Amino acid sequence: MKRRTFIHALAGTALAVGMGLAGSTPSLAASKEIVYLTPGLDLPFWRYLSKGVEKVATDNGYTFQALDSHNSAQTQLRNAQDAIARGVAGIVISPTDSSTAPSVLQLAEKAKIPVVVADIGTNSGEYVSFIISDNFEGAKAVGAALAAAMKAKGVQDGSVGLITISQARKNGQARTAGFREAMKEAGITKEAGLQQMQSYTADETFKFVQDMITANPDMKAIWIQTDQPAIGALRAIKAARKDGQILVAAFDGIPEFVDLLKSGQIVATGMQQPYLMGEKSAGALVDHINGKTPEKEILVPILGVTSENIEQLLPTVKETVFANEMK
Repeated sequence: MKRRTFIHALAGTALAVGMGLAGSTPSLAASKEIVYLTPGLDLPFWRYLSKGVEKVATDNGYTFQALDSHNSAQTQLRNAQDAIARGVAGIVISPTDSSTAPSVLQLAEKAKIPVVVADIGTNSGEYVSFIISDNFEGAKAVGAALAAAMKAKGVQDGSVGLITISQARKNGQARTAGFREAMKEAGITKEAGLQQMQSYTADETFKFVQDMITANPDMKAIWIQTDQPAIGALRAIKAARKDGQILVAAFDGIPEFVDLLKSGQIVATGMQQPYLMGEKSAGALVDHINGKTPEKEILVPILGVTSENIEQLLPTVKETVFANEMK
């Protein structure tokens, strides 16, 4: 961590402690800042969601700041303490995982700062609203599309590898369960193993897939539970000279996926709509601040995107998935 950022975080923590000792909280009426606590802005999904939060926040006259947790629960907590010490009007959080979210929610509740949870979920705690995609059904649809592609290719007797997001996250658990349900229904029973991401990079997944290919000569398909790391899987398959022999499915989406879907290098992906999720999250928070009562859980549909329907869905994908970054 940069020295200036570290000093700022310590100052925020000290102020938060001081506020607690004094038994008072900052005045929220005067605050016009909304903060988004995100696992890591290096992953496009979180960047797109952040842009959605920012759009609604600034449209409603709030300043906005995204605080990157770098996939660290400790950094996430320091960021929360900093925001709470400043007396922000509200917080949107995408937790680093569901088990560490309650500590942030507890601090915010004590300071009377409203929080909206955007994706991933929390094991407990008070919050205004939870914005979530139907991860189980979205993953099941991806699994069904991958199973159909395996059967069309005549490789349904091969094994399938899973590279997942953290299974400490509720959305990760739902994705794995939905995908496995689709495989079971299709009669595809062999798994080539499951590896959980930690750094969520293409390089990390490249290594996972390399190891899976070496250990499982019968692997005919692989599913990557998020976007950018899927590029690492494709690289590993190419390096092993297995192009066209191992089918790839993904989840979420980045602009590079468009051509990969069109060419069939990716069979299917369940695209959450992060920009729309960000808009819904900030909308629920602003409604609460203005005295309204948003729904406790807001479900955002997942787009089942395949090589066959990518052209048809592309206008929607450009806006609600890619935050208009793709021209």
